[in-house]
Amino acid sequence: MEFLYEGLISITWQQWLMYAVGLLLIYLAIEHDFEPSLLLPMGFGAILVNLPFSGVLTQQLAGLEEDAVGIIEWLYHVGIEAAEALPLLLFIGIGAMIDFGPLLSNPRMFLFGAAAQFGIFVTILVAVLLRFDLKDAASAGMIGAADGPTAILVSKLLDSEYVGAIVVAAYSYMALVPLVQPFAIKLVTTKKERLIRMEYNPKSVSRTTRILFPIIVTFVAGLVAPTSVALVGFLMFGNLLRECGVLNSLSETAQNSLANLITLLLGITVSFSMRAEKFVTWKTLLIIVLGLVAFVFDTIGGVLFAKFLNLFLKKGKKINPMVGAAGISAFPMSARVVQKMGIKEDPTNHLLMHAISANVSGQIASVVAGGAIIKIVNDILANMPK
Repeated sequence: MEFLYEGLISITWQQWLMYAVGLLLIYLAIEHDFEPSLLLPMGFGAILVNLPFSGVLTQQLAGLEEDAVGIIEWLYHVGIEAAEALPLLLFIGIGAMIDFGPLLSNPRMFLFGAAAQFGIFVTILVAVLLRFDLKDAASAGMIGAADGPTAILVSKLLDSEYVGAIVVAAYSYMALVPLVQPFAIKLVTTKKERLIRMEYNPKSVSRTTRILFPIIVTFVAGLVAPTSVALVGFLMFGNLLRECGVLNSLSETAQNSLANLITLLLGITVSFSMRAEKFVTWKTLLIIVLGLVAFVFDTIGGVLFAKFLNLFLKKGKKINPMVGAAGISAFPMSARVVQKMGIKEDPTNHLLMHAISANVSGQIASVVAGGAIIKIVNDILANMPK
């Protein structure tokens, strides 16, 4: 009873707040099905790491000469801090899940993956103006890519102070795609534009093309943005497992067992960065708001780029601007949102395959953008006077 009393009086108001955050994440995961595979372990982990004298954190115990190693802190140091292993391994599973066929049959959709990274750079600029360090500003901007593993990797490699807030924001906004994107799309489109019809006439994609694609993308990304090689390379390796046709069992393992296991471990491991003393600051709240700005402007950037292209396209060949919004990396949620909005405007206008093409291009664009940002920020910091 005495130890229970000591534990209770040791809880700070910040820790009580983190218990509430953890319970909220668990609630959203269970009741609203918001990214449950990640939000549930993150929410439970947030409770674990904020318990007084928590055994999941490394600490000095009376009577022991060496520190007692905490499992979550150990997982964080080994799986994320030391070599960013967990986010990278997850990319193998993601790559094995993605079918690049629709994109390869309609290559112009690559443009939307690039355009929909617009919000990342807008947010970095805004964050710098708000006096965030460049590394923290760049990390906050990556929330807009709607790609959790990339956001984790970039924030960790840049040694951001706000890894926990960035991770929570990235996965929360991914879960909120069906709420955030329709608002952003309607903000910059008219009903007439949302009614634009797009016919889908897919071209067959040869097996050779499907196999060469991940290899070529890895070479190009490695030469253009070398720091993106780990991100792009693991994503493309997973896709090569899928497309080669001789490793079906490994492909299925990567898509299911590997992806599920890594997702589970990643969710509870990143909770280490949700300790109250690190997480509960006014700048954390501002980071989460900046993440929403990045997410909205990424969506708007893709839509406005489609509208720009329409200025040069003939009638009957124009692009429904909503398709541009699917250029973010939230696959396949964003494509489904665009399809649902298109059907709502015109039940006979199916935009899913066009949106899927833009959506998978967003997967590639987000990891390339992440690698490019790491290089740019490191180069700037290296050349700054000390």
